[in-house]
Amino acid sequence: MLLTESVDNFISDSLDDFVDARYREELTDALSVVISDQERAGLDILTNGDYHLDADLAGRSWLLYPVERMAGIGSGDTLPASDEWVYPPGSLLAEVFGSWRLPPVVGRVEAGGPLEFDKLWRIAQSRTDRPVKFGTVSTQIVAGMLELRTDEYAPNKHDLMWELATAMNRELRKLADAGCKVIQIEEPLMHFVAATSRDEAYIDFLVDCFNHEVAGLDDVEVWIHTCWGNANMQRVQRSTSYAEAIEIFLERIGGDVWTIEMKDRDYADLELFRPYRDRMRKKVALGVVSHRSLQVETPEEVAAYIRYALNYIDPEKLVLTSDCGFGRGGPNRLVAFYKATSIAQGANIVRRELGFEETRVRAADPATQIDLPRGRAPDSFEAL
Repeated sequence: MLLTESVDNFISDSLDDFVDARYREELTDALSVVISDQERAGLDILTNGDYHLDADLAGRSWLLYPVERMAGIGSGDTLPASDEWVYPPGSLLAEVFGSWRLPPVVGRVEAGGPLEFDKLWRIAQSRTDRPVKFGTVSTQIVAGMLELRTDEYAPNKHDLMWELATAMNRELRKLADAGCKVIQIEEPLMHFVAATSRDEAYIDFLVDCFNHEVAGLDDVEVWIHTCWGNANMQRVQRSTSYAEAIEIFLERIGGDVWTIEMKDRDYADLELFRPYRDRMRKKVALGVVSHRSLQVETPEEVAAYIRYALNYIDPEKLVLTSDCGFGRGGPNRLVAFYKATSIAQGANIVRRELGFEETRVRAADPATQIDLPRGRAPDSFEAL
């Protein structure tokens, strides 16, 4: 869960620049803050806030960070996003994707310089005893947005996608070897394709390609993040139904946790999980706060969403999260922070009802408020 917007230009082409004293201090300070904010909000699993990405318009760096560091990707020469990402003039998405410039594929793709995922994770994990989840874009969506300027790959990009997945898998295994126990792969294409077509052969390929991307991560909890867009908080396609994708994600692909956008969609499709309830192998991470709305959900609202979800998903299989991250041109830090605290406080309301142990939410402790309400003393100063 991203609690703040990405910090600009912290990571260069290599973390060799980590010997620069100012650079090292800026990055470690930023990660210390984002980890501290998430702990104070009461979250159980933290992230590094994607602070290794540049603050490009609408999160372009999320897409480009891996490919800019791979062999076979052009440098210096950039192109607009591929034709599938063209939107009408006068729309926000047209401004976003019209402004994006992406490097072309110019040769065989393979791992080039290291992505340094392992080092980036260690910096964040060293600042907390809670598990730090590390997330990265799926190479499926990367391949879909890049233009080919080579005859090395067929126009359908299947072989390009497979080789990108091979290169990414090497980096993910290094991350796992470093000790990371929670890795999130963001936005494989199956839910998009299933919602808009019934190209079963293509879906079969995407399933195999995703399983190839995460192969060998046996000691890691692999999260599969799916939402319907987060470019400046915008949805990127009209159809947002998970109905045709549920069997794919729950039964056919690897991984351990499937994250789904629900709050912004008024929990559409959630009832379709009922047939899987007694045989669900994966956990489901349910979005209970929206990354698109600036209105902070209250803990009571979050608790109501959880109670509704428990009609279809057992408590031990339910994870609570935001619909998507709060970066990529999203809400300001204060809004994001209090959305996170509402997740934790709403969870505690339901835990209390079910007789489960609650999690401390330091941000909600009356004794630790920066500004006390007029005429009211804190309940206790023990935490000060």
